[in-house]
Amino acid sequence: MKLVQIAFSPTGGTQKVADIITDEWKETITRIDLSDAEADYSKITIEPEDIALIAVPSYGGRVPELAAKRLAMVHGNQARCIIVCVYGNRAYEDTLVELQDIVENCGFRTVAGISAVAEHSIMHQYAAGRPDKKDAEELREFAKTIYGRLMDTKTPEAVLKIPGNRPYKKAGGAGMVPKAAKECVNCGLCAKNCPAQAISRENMKTADSTKCISCMRCVVRCPKSARKVNSAMVSVAALAMKKACSERKENELFY
Repeated sequence: MKLVQIAFSPTGGTQKVADIITDEWKETITRIDLSDAEADYSKITIEPEDIALIAVPSYGGRVPELAAKRLAMVHGNQARCIIVCVYGNRAYEDTLVELQDIVENCGFRTVAGISAVAEHSIMHQYAAGRPDKKDAEELREFAKTIYGRLMDTKTPEAVLKIPGNRPYKKAGGAGMVPKAAKECVNCGLCAKNCPAQAISRENMKTADSTKCISCMRCVVRCPKSARKVNSAMVSVAALAMKKACSERKENELFY
């Protein structure tokens, strides 16, 4: 049996959540990074006896389209999996149920689901510093519960009920496309790290709006803090989300 962690985490929040959970299992973890634009995901095969944790962020209440396409190429072979969606304290809406459908369509058996909160990737005032100490303690308890059930060969698997709607809510567009400010030194890290390959090495000042998924990885990875999104647009969006994000949301376990 192998433990496999499959995660799409452009800015690191989803990765933090996934690591807290899998680190609790005290096993060697094989990690697969869905943000790697050059990987051939069709060659990834999970063996039936393996256990996978599959984690994605919620983009407007849906699984990021890029993550969905790459994950759909993986061969699940009836391996058991735990699905995780991570959101910025607004709402995850149909993300978790969509993720369940994706992984089951490529051959996994979903045995548990987790919704978790991490700092918003654009409006950092929402869920700032999360996952925090309280989150980590809760996620570790989730991990222990799940691991116990995975190792229990006597109890039959229950039908998993995941919140969300089918059909899913309509997916939104990218919206905010980061651009380079005068501090840009053309180092090329943004183009190298872009999960969507939306930044050309020949012109790193902006990004292709038809490819950009507003994941903000280029903003986070820029060593000069030169890549930015329109501050007025961020302010308007933050104001619109203020009511929904003002109350602390808690992590949830479904099994």
